[in-house]
Amino acid sequence: MAPPRILHMITPLKHMSPFDVNMALDAGYDDVVAYTNATIEDAYGLIQDAIFSRSPEGIKRQGAFIGGKRAIEALDMMDRAKKAMVPPFEISVFADPAGSFTTAAAMVACAKKALQDNFETDLDGKSVVVFGGTGVVAFASAVIASTGGAKAILVGYDGPERVRRLTMEANDRFDVDLGYADGTTEEQKAELAQNADLIFSAGPAGRQILSLAQINPAKNLKVAADVNAVPPLGIEGVGLKDNGKPIEGMDAVGIGALAIGDVKYKTETGLFKEMIEADQAVYLDFRAAYRLAQDLVS
Repeated sequence: MAPPRILHMITPLKHMSPFDVNMALDAGYDDVVAYTNATIEDAYGLIQDAIFSRSPEGIKRQGAFIGGKRAIEALDMMDRAKKAMVPPFEISVFADPAGSFTTAAAMVACAKKALQDNFETDLDGKSVVVFGGTGVVAFASAVIASTGGAKAILVGYDGPERVRRLTMEANDRFDVDLGYADGTTEEQKAELAQNADLIFSAGPAGRQILSLAQINPAKNLKVAADVNAVPPLGIEGVGLKDNGKPIEGMDAVGIGALAIGDVKYKTETGLFKEMIEADQAVYLDFRAAYRLAQDLVS
């Protein structure tokens, strides 16, 4: 009898996300084990303890998942996990802190598809203004859009300093060229929207980020995408199920949270299955998520 498929789920938080636990089991893992309050350094020992418990063939039926709420922390933890491998004792690792990598990948992939379908263009050279810029989904979507050739701007809400630090960290880490801006006031948000080709709203749930009055004068706007599924929605005029639906009074189209969420769900499920089916260890982060999300929407 084959040994069970085990997923070791590591998080720096007090609890592992029940969402990710359910997703992993539904994707095909037989059992999951959560390691909470873990540090970046803890990842090394946990992984080494896991890989030597089975033969090189047997450990193909186990993997590791890294959660949390910070993109850089999760990627650093993945790096430590990778350094712990001793080939042929090596397992697959998937990082998706707060579901941010798969959510961001889905949002950018849906926006790119909407650009192609409605405007016969792509992300290259487009101005992408990302609201909720100090959050992990906004951070990841700005980086993904930038790697696709867009000129992404992270917008903070509590002054420029915190979003500036995140932007500099992203630029150094991923060799991108993100910009940043302060969107504390309604006037600042409206001004930022005016120059956008695309708007991503990834702010807190249940908070309207932009009104129709703020985006209506944006003459270059082509796509507005919102990941908030809790009323009031993040962008007025963009419905939950919208997927390329024209925004009232504008040439731009909207993409709502449920349309993005459908692709996010399939992306996370697909990456778990990719680990399960891989003959050799794979390391999956926002880049792998974006690759798969693009395939799913095409």
